Amino acid sequence: MEIKIESLDQIHEAAKEFIAAIDENTVFAFYGKMGAGKTTFIKAICEELGVTDVINSPTFAIVNEYRSEETAELIYHFDFYRINKLEEVYDMGYEDYFYSGALCFIEWPELVEELLPGNTIKVSIEEQEDGSRTVTMSQL
Repeated sequence: MEIKIESLDQIHEAAKEFIAAIDENTVFAFYGKMGAGKTTFIKAICEELGVTDVINSPTFAIVNEYRSEETAELIYHFDFYRINKLEEVYDMGYEDYFYSGALCFIEWPELVEELLPGNTIKVSIEEQEDGSRTVTMSQL
C-alpha cells in the first residue's frame, strides 16, 4: 500500500488512510532518512487515534507511552536511534511491549530488526524532490 503526502496540510488525511489499513498487526517499523517525517507522521497517527497528550520523539527516553482518550487503547512509540547495543533493548523488556497487543510505532528499527516480531509491518517514508512524502507499507 502507498500513501502520498503532498504537504503537511494533508498529513491527517494520510494518517486516517494509514489507520484504515491497520488490520491485526500491531507492530510498525518506520524506515526513512533523518528528517523524512517519521516522527511527524507518527504524531498525526496518534492524534487521529485519539491521543491528546503531547506527542514527541522518544529519542532520549527510548519509548513513550500514550493512551487514546477515545478508546483507552495503549500506544507505544519507540526511537532506537541512540541504542548502542541490543542488550539495552533486552534490558528495557522489549518483549513486554512488542507482544502486548498494543500498537507499537518504531523509529530506527534497523538497529533492532532481529528482535521484531514476524508480522511486523515495514513503513517506509521517502521524501520526494518536490518535498512531498511517499509512505509505503509492506510486510517486513
